[in-house]
Amino acid sequence: MRKFIETLKNIYKIEELRSRLLTTLGLVVVYRLGSFIVLPGIDPAQLEALKTQTSSGLLGLLDMFSGGAFGNASLFALGIMPYISASIVVQLLGMAIPYFQRLQREGESGRRKINQITRYLTVLILFMQAPAYLKNLQFQLPETAFVLHGTFFFLSSIIILTSGTMFVMWLGERITDKGIGNGISLIIMVGIIARFPFAVLGEFSSRVEESGGGLVMFLVEIVLLFLVFVSVILLVQGVRKIPVQYAKRIVGNKQFGGVRQYIPLKVNAAGVMPIIFAQAIMFIPMAFTNFSSSETLTGFAAAFSNYTGFWYNFTFALMIIIFTYFYTAIIINPTQMAEDMKRNGGFIPGVKPGRKTVDFLDSIMSRITLPGSIFLAIIAILPAFAMMVGITNKFAHFYGGTSLLILVGVVLDTLQQIESHLLMRHYDGLMKSGRIKGRTSLSSPI
Repeated sequence: MRKFIETLKNIYKIEELRSRLLTTLGLVVVYRLGSFIVLPGIDPAQLEALKTQTSSGLLGLLDMFSGGAFGNASLFALGIMPYISASIVVQLLGMAIPYFQRLQREGESGRRKINQITRYLTVLILFMQAPAYLKNLQFQLPETAFVLHGTFFFLSSIIILTSGTMFVMWLGERITDKGIGNGISLIIMVGIIARFPFAVLGEFSSRVEESGGGLVMFLVEIVLLFLVFVSVILLVQGVRKIPVQYAKRIVGNKQFGGVRQYIPLKVNAAGVMPIIFAQAIMFIPMAFTNFSSSETLTGFAAAFSNYTGFWYNFTFALMIIIFTYFYTAIIINPTQMAEDMKRNGGFIPGVKPGRKTVDFLDSIMSRITLPGSIFLAIIAILPAFAMMVGITNKFAHFYGGTSLLILVGVVLDTLQQIESHLLMRHYDGLMKSGRIKGRTSLSSPI
């Protein structure tokens, strides 16, 4: 406790860090307040049907990412997910289209151009998602819930929803520039944390009921949640260095030197991005359900919108494994790594420089990515298993999946930045021994 109080005093002494933390807190409060302001023309007292719809399934997950704004029919109802989807599309275009590849190599000017294209694409996605959201409101809510009707309400609401998401993007950028941490990631994390107390209270209430299993079962669930939390921390941090000796065993080379050396590779180099890629695709069936009345299409979309269904989880896990290899291939370049190693006079004992080193690194990365991708897929589908054993939908989301991975990753990254400010001014860090390892793979797209 004394260490914690001393750390808070040190944080307060650093004027820049204090200013950044207060700025971040103020902008987060603005975001949370906006999440409760209902769209003009809708009666807030008649949103019960929408809250029921967003209490489970993929819509419940989307409501969690928006911090409850989706279920409140608020100005920020569409949240930050359209921007994330646009960022993913732009990243994929960077792999396939030479124009985007050229922009990625142009440094700061290219990055600004890519950000501008991402914003334009976000607006385009919003103009598609906003009408779908409003149509869903008209289907879920009674007619008396709409104070305004007609084309004026529809068009004005599309503009408000679009402006709301763009304003959330602006808040995220201000947090990144003037605050602490990655702004977009923090906004998503705040939305997730805002739902946690209600989820715990709901689970506690369900367990203390006569047939709910009692307080003992609730305590067992808390212990399991803690174990999952620790596992996710290990997954997000990953293995920072791979011993050369172990790497040679992986690729089948039985002859290796006795000198203990390391290769800077991680078992989970892709971080949480494969889950975000896969989750964005899994939202597509919901869009088809909103726009189509075909029984076949609706049945197909319903099967892949069932959060606890076999086909949803099987497809989700498979896509995560595929995207883990895909995203690892984007961020890990064995050729560049081998060239940097040669340029700095480094080498791998028993492996010839040049093409042999490239093949060696590629083989290691391909093989160590497999267990990391499988573990990532298991963590992602754990909420479905939690719901199958009777845990409430809202509380089950915290047993894994995108929400928990983002939560852990952003917290570690933010704490790492705070610790860097402390160490830079010769104060003690946040831990008695060692340093906090944040994640870098999540910061690129969100």
